[in-house]
This record gives sequence, structure tokens and C-alpha cells, in this order.
Amino acid sequence: MWKTILRRILIMIPEIIILSIIVFLLAKAMPGDPFTGSINPRAGVAQIHHLMEVNGLYDPWYQQYWNWVVHLFHGNLGESYQYNEPVTRIIGQRAVNTLWLSLFTVVLTYLIALPMGIYAGRHEGKLPDTVIRFYTYVTYCIPFFVILVLGIWIFGYVLGWFPTTGSVSPTANGTFATIGSRFYHMLLPGILGALFGTVNIVQYLRSEVVDAKSSDYVRTARAKGVPINDIYRHHIFRNSLLPIAAFAGYSITGLLNGAIFTESVFSYPGMGLLFVNSISYRDYTVITALVLLFGILNIFGTLLSDIILSIVDPRIRIE
Repeated sequence: MWKTILRRILIMIPEIIILSIIVFLLAKAMPGDPFTGSINPRAGVAQIHHLMEVNGLYDPWYQQYWNWVVHLFHGNLGESYQYNEPVTRIIGQRAVNTLWLSLFTVVLTYLIALPMGIYAGRHEGKLPDTVIRFYTYVTYCIPFFVILVLGIWIFGYVLGWFPTTGSVSPTANGTFATIGSRFYHMLLPGILGALFGTVNIVQYLRSEVVDAKSSDYVRTARAKGVPINDIYRHHIFRNSLLPIAAFAGYSITGLLNGAIFTESVFSYPGMGLLFVNSISYRDYTVITALVLLFGILNIFGTLLSDIILSIVDPRIRIE
């Protein structure tokens, strides 16, 4: 399996190169420039053209791309036009917040989805199954940003149970106070993201449990007198996890990409909010780095899903 993983990683190299070229060209094709509005409003057109020339934005695209690649291999992604700081430092600061929120949402999603899917499949056609299916249908029909807006309005403003902006309270002093404040700020966006993310997992898992109940190995286990709880725990649950495991890698990387909506609504200082602000200010260096990072994460998510699937089911080997 390790040889296969290494071969897949080598295949990813040309994919990443093509992705970097496309991302670089799309960022440069955006209208406007990163200097208008960010300097003295009284500055004339000549000064803006001078800044564009000094920063090499008038050079041919292939020369700009080559310079960017050379700096990339030296660990330098350029300097942000908006923040006047290295891009690596800015993304590094924001990546921590996005990573913690994404991990918390993933864990919460599976803690909610797995019991619901198994319970719905086990009680097919009964009231619990009907309630869970109604929940998945309603959640699936409502756009994610609507759920976020409703959640922040009800639980943030009306009830006042959770903070609505930021990642850490400015009054938090000390390590434990900072950790507690960070967790408190992640609760509402994490719960809303998990409730939205459970829909597909619950539906897939319920369908697999329903199909597994009528399979030959389950009938054989029942004929041998195996307790029903052991059948669900050792047979049905393990085999029903196969499609869920196949999408596990995509769900993790998808949360990082979907952080744009969550962080924008909650003003959460992560990579998603940084990406939106960078587009507004035409911060080409940050835009290129973030889109390339998200694209690489999606590519590795494919490999991660295959690895998880082969671990869950030893009969499957990625080739």
C-alpha cells in the first residue's frame, strides 16, 4: 500500500503544477488593482502605475509566474498588499483558527450522524425513522448560509447564549481562559456546521443499515442465535461504514473550503474570512496562496479517503 501511496503522490505533482498555473492566471485576470483605495486617496494615477511597475505587475504573466514559483520553493509566498506582511505569516495565523474549528465540526458531525443513521435504519418505518428523515430533508433543502444566519440571530442575538464574532474574547487572560474562550466561540458555528454536515452521512448510513438487515450474513447470524445488539455492533455497523469512510477525506477538506461561509457570517478570523477580504482588496498574493492551498487539500483528500476506506475494509486495497 505504501508504494501505491507514493505513486499517487507523484501523480499529484503535475496536477498541482497545472492547478497553480490556472489559479495564478485567474487571480491576475481579476479587474482592478491592489493599490487603489489602499494608499492616500489623493494619490494620482501616476503613483499607482509606479507601484504596479515596482511590484512587477506589468511584467508578462509567465515571468510573474516564474518569479512566484522561485520564491515559493524558498518558502516565500510574497507579501500581502493589504496587510504589508508576509503571506506565510498571515495564513499561518489564520490557519490555526480554521483548523480548530474544522476539527471540532468534523468530530461533532460524526458524533451526531453515526448514531442517528444507525438508529433510523434499525427502526425503519417507525416514528424515530420518520422524524430523522424529516430532519434530513428539511436541513438538505435549507441553504447553509441561511442556517448560519438563523442560528446567529436566534442563539447569538435573541437568546444571547453564544458570541457572534471573533475567536477569542479580548478579556481572556491566561492559558486556560484563552482555551475556554476559544472553545466557547467555536460552539455555535461548530454546532451549526455539524447539523448541516450530518445530512448526507445520516442518509447514506441509514440506507446501508436497511440493506444490511436483509443480507445473508445477518440472517445467518440470527439463525445461530447471535444477540441483535451484537449483530448491529459487529456486522451491520462495520459494513455500513464503507460508503461513509469513502467520503471521510472529502468531508474534512470540504469543511476547510466551506469555512468561507461560516467565517464570513461569524466574522471568525480564519482562512475563509481572509480569502473574502483578499478578493475585496485584490490582494493577489494571498488569493493565489489560499486557492492553491485549498486545491492541494482537495487532492490529498482523495488519497485520504482511499486510505481510510482500505483501513475500514481490509478486503479493499488501493491500486
